[in-house]
Amino acid sequence: MRLRALLDTDALGLRLLGGEGELDRTVRGVMTTDLRDPSRYLSGGELVLTGLAWRRDAADSEPFVRLLVQAGVVALAAGEAELGDVPEDLVVACARHRLPLFAVHESVAFATITEHVVRQVSGERAGDLAAVVDRHRRMMTSGPAGGGPDVVLDLLGSDLDLRAWVLSPTGRLIAGPKVAGPGLPADVCAKLAAEHLAAARTGRRGPHRVTLGSSVYSLFPVRSSGRSPQASRDVRETVLSDWLLAVEADAGDWPEERLDLLQGVTQLIAVERDRRDAARTVRRRLAQEVLELVQTGAAPAEIAARLRVAAPVLLPGLGAAPHWQVVVAKVEWQDTDLEGGPVAQSLLEEILVDPSAMGPEPSDRIAVAHTGDEAIALVPLPAVSAEHDGTETGILADALLDSVRDPLSSGLDDDGRVTLGVSAAVHSAEGLRGALEEARHARRVAAARPGRVCAAGHQELASHVLLLPFVPDDVRRAFTARLLDPLRDYDRRHRAELIPTLEAFLDCDGSWTRCATRLHLHVNTLRYRVGRIEQLTSRDLSRLEDKLDFFLALRMS
Repeated sequence: MRLRALLDTDALGLRLLGGEGELDRTVRGVMTTDLRDPSRYLSGGELVLTGLAWRRDAADSEPFVRLLVQAGVVALAAGEAELGDVPEDLVVACARHRLPLFAVHESVAFATITEHVVRQVSGERAGDLAAVVDRHRRMMTSGPAGGGPDVVLDLLGSDLDLRAWVLSPTGRLIAGPKVAGPGLPADVCAKLAAEHLAAARTGRRGPHRVTLGSSVYSLFPVRSSGRSPQASRDVRETVLSDWLLAVEADAGDWPEERLDLLQGVTQLIAVERDRRDAARTVRRRLAQEVLELVQTGAAPAEIAARLRVAAPVLLPGLGAAPHWQVVVAKVEWQDTDLEGGPVAQSLLEEILVDPSAMGPEPSDRIAVAHTGDEAIALVPLPAVSAEHDGTETGILADALLDSVRDPLSSGLDDDGRVTLGVSAAVHSAEGLRGALEEARHARRVAAARPGRVCAAGHQELASHVLLLPFVPDDVRRAFTARLLDPLRDYDRRHRAELIPTLEAFLDCDGSWTRCATRLHLHVNTLRYRVGRIEQLTSRDLSRLEDKLDFFLALRMS
């Protein structure tokens, strides 16, 4: 379809702000984004919809538009709901790059435009998809009150006699048909998610055929609106976050029109996925603000003030959270420079979803930020109790691990790891910094274990980290002097930076490549330094016991 046809559709509420001479461009897809650089998710030919959350000041418009043009975007549509009139600097930037610019009236949902484009682009190849969209466009655009993806799945059952479910990469059931009928057992969900992740890692295009018992399923990936399978440079950037549509049928003998229909349905479900991701923006921002305060050593009163702002958002109706927990996650891939933080953030948001939470989304109770290669979740708890028998409410590392280990191990294949650390609950801002350190130490304990997916809780730190304050001063001094004084003396005489090298090496869990990259060293130089550390201390940094001793010495020094 052409841009001119969109402008002529009154129901879309589009107003042309520039690019009248380019309206014969062909639209091949649509994407909604508020990323400052969405280019990795673009494959060319898209109409990009944005709420302008990426714009902080006038200087941001030029680089944003330039990236869109370089990615082959055909037009940009900016919503008026956030800022009112579209900023003049964006109009000027689009004119400079000859990118058509539309204003979207605040009364028009982006989902309405998305579904219109999907219907027009796919309708010629799948007439029944157009009928589905026409009959239920209002339900999809009205959000949860209209039924969301469950309604589309009901349609597949009533119109096409297909039973289908939407699953997360961890095997959580996100949506299913509301009509009467047997549900999908949790163990089947987990197996389907594992099969999907394993197939995705091979690079094969969906749908993937899976047989479980006497049932045959076809698995279709659900990607963000407008992103094609080729849009990501590396499948590992999204394999742990993409949803999937599981259809109880063998799609191997389907005609092309039926396959186009299901691909179109995945795009409609992707609209709901994007809406849910957008709803997490505020929670992510709150988590980032609190994290920055904690890490920069802000006063407890300042941190407490931010927590008072966060609590009503994460626990609507309760006003305040008496306790908080911190969960840290890290996603690591071998032989790659992929940034692990965003991947870990999306994954941790999924892992910590609480299906019993009150509110429009089951993820309302979590706020996840990322820094470097790790993601950090701030989890408010309405009540925490520890019983005399050792049982404890709140998030438990073992429960998290059991819920995600099998599916995620398939997606990680033989070159990836996910490690999780869980803190104890704290009841004040003063304890939050300690909870963060505790969760990070727990994750390092998990990283020392074998397996693709590992987790550790605060209980497992009681033997060392939590007991450090009770070690007598003379014992602490003797222990740290025996291990660290030879290194400090050598650093003073040779400026060799053995102590910083040791800290970085332990922080990277003994990874030569990541440690060398962090220190901007050649791997051979790093090996020389570590060898010198081992020679001076008569310790072996390949042994877990010696690593732990160095870790404790650095903590106590």
